[in-house]
Amino acid sequence: MTNPPPPGNWTDPTWSAQPSSPAPDPTLVAGQPVPPQPGPVDPYAPDPYAPDPYAQVDPYAQVDPYVGAQPPATQPMPGYAPAGYAPAGYPPQYPGYGYPQPPKTNGLAIAAFVLALIGFTSCITAPIGAILGHVAQKQIRLSGEGGAGMAKAAIIVGWILTGFLVLVILFYASAIIYAIATSDNSSSY
Repeated sequence: MTNPPPPGNWTDPTWSAQPSSPAPDPTLVAGQPVPPQPGPVDPYAPDPYAPDPYAQVDPYAQVDPYVGAQPPATQPMPGYAPAGYAPAGYPPQYPGYGYPQPPKTNGLAIAAFVLALIGFTSCITAPIGAILGHVAQKQIRLSGEGGAGMAKAAIIVGWILTGFLVLVILFYASAIIYAIATSDNSSSY
């Protein structure tokens, strides 16, 4: 295709020989180079054209009153979330949402702890509390429930009181055996 002749009576002798405007260079847009277009998008690759989200702004930067230069407002202040975002570490505040619920406490851990504590008065429930504490620890490891500290306390208190119970039984048994051995077998009837 050729260019149309210029308006008026003036004619350029070479106008019919000129091609139309040259084809645009695909690597230039408005005289500026076009960045290469990405191929397959890697979702984990950082965007090279995005602003640096970790850039720090000096809050003590001096402002020149004659120039009116201000610190860039596009970068967040240290310790503050950018505009439009919730502070880090807090969930969005929507109705019905809030802080996550703590994990449910294992019921067997509670029972083991109670039985181990009752063992202070009776000493008979202490070994039961210790054994239930071991079972509760296994359940907590498998299910992720809460109460691991209670199960461990039941194990410790239960086995200490069980050891104390064994010592008391041995003491009384030895006292009874000693009393039998030293008693006079002859009776005066």
